[in-house]
Amino acid sequence: MAAHDEAEADTEAVKRHHTLFRAAKRRKDPPLRRTDITVTDDAAVKRAVKAASLGNAMEWFDFGIYSYLAVTIGHVFFPSGNDTVQLISSFATFAVSFLVRPIGGMVFGPMGDKIGRKKVLALTMIMMAIGTLAIGLIPSYSTIGFWAPVLLIFFRLVQGFSTGGEYGGASTFIAEYAPDKRRGYFGSFLEMGTLAGYTGAAGLVLILNSALGSDAMESWGWRLPFLVAGPLGLVGLYLRLKLDETPAFQKMEDATFHAASEGASTVETTAKGDLAKIFRDHWPKLVLCIALVGAYNITDYMLLSYMPTYLSDELGYDDSHGLLLLIGTMVILMLIITQVGKLSDRFGRKPLLMTGMVGFLVVSIPAFLLIKQGSLVAVSAGMLLLGLSLVCLLGTMSATLPALFPTSVRYGSLSVGYNLSASLFGGTAPLVITSLISVTGTDMVPAYYSMAAALVGVIAVACMKETAQKPLEGSPPSVGTKEEAAEMVEAAAPTPRF
Repeated sequence: MAAHDEAEADTEAVKRHHTLFRAAKRRKDPPLRRTDITVTDDAAVKRAVKAASLGNAMEWFDFGIYSYLAVTIGHVFFPSGNDTVQLISSFATFAVSFLVRPIGGMVFGPMGDKIGRKKVLALTMIMMAIGTLAIGLIPSYSTIGFWAPVLLIFFRLVQGFSTGGEYGGASTFIAEYAPDKRRGYFGSFLEMGTLAGYTGAAGLVLILNSALGSDAMESWGWRLPFLVAGPLGLVGLYLRLKLDETPAFQKMEDATFHAASEGASTVETTAKGDLAKIFRDHWPKLVLCIALVGAYNITDYMLLSYMPTYLSDELGYDDSHGLLLLIGTMVILMLIITQVGKLSDRFGRKPLLMTGMVGFLVVSIPAFLLIKQGSLVAVSAGMLLLGLSLVCLLGTMSATLPALFPTSVRYGSLSVGYNLSASLFGGTAPLVITSLISVTGTDMVPAYYSMAAALVGVIAVACMKETAQKPLEGSPPSVGTKEEAAEMVEAAAPTPRF
């Protein structure tokens, strides 16, 4: 009897299998239509890239100023005594803004998925400008005592909170505007903004140091770079408010409106900005994002933020000479970064990212041995070796990260993943390196720290999928011309049978 029941069950299972197979054969995906493809407006793409990149440049101008004035800020805002303690206190205040970045990402990211990328990016720009401007107005420790570092920390928290919505939104904005085959190229301009911000900050600090001298800089000159942020913020805000919303977000909103008007379920649309949904449904991609960003940020902050302090504190370089060497390195990187973006469009994101990660694994120790020699040529060569590895990451990452997540949760997921990682690994890099050098007594700590980060990065890149020249998940294909759209429709058309 049992054998008979089992035989009947097997027969029913086979019938169900054949029924599902025949249904699948009958069901065909609708043919690709011209209206399913987004044809980008080249002028609109360039405006979007300019506005997003300028905001990113301002963000890193603000952070760069603090890094390059870390020694001076330590003297101004903290009690006099041990110089190393003052420097660590200054870098701790630098790091504290990163503690609230994940909170900013959790607030602004889902908001950007609900109300649009443009509005949130305008809001983060205003907050960043206010926070930076306010730091330039805080009285010193000698004037108001304990309240000086308290106010410094408060406005650093304002900066960090606003930054939580900046990178995720800016990279999403460019990625959703750019055509699929040129996303790497246009995305690389975002990181050119990073380099431009750092270069502008280093250049301004260098000019002020040379013109005013150390006493005047510590007395009042350090305030000038922070006060410049106000007008820059207004320019960035103006450019961002002139932009239209991204085509991908507009199409998603249209689809949501039609689904609601036809009585379809709105569970997906009401949950699109839900943090619980991001962590529940997209946690593997979040982990991958955190690993990629962690490896990239540690190497980024080590070279672009910490290096001038390393040169002056550990090698006895003059502050201005260290900044000048870094400016030279960054200018070279700015000249080649868009070419790296083009290479990632042609050969893929993974080969370029792997080149950068392996580069840090291989050249970190030789580069720092060169830097320790102290001569102008040796230091320049060591920094350039590190810079060439970094530019492989800089020119590729801003096109890689937005492609990890679907359109409905892209801003939120990227903001959460990026800022969790930046909080844990990026902003703490100068503090950790300075503390480890103090504890261990070896000035090779930056090399070892970069290598450890790069090893994590190699594993992360090996685990990710290639996304170059492919549509963003949850978005229609995006092309640069109508002819390319027609070719895509023709290529997707079923072959006639006779």
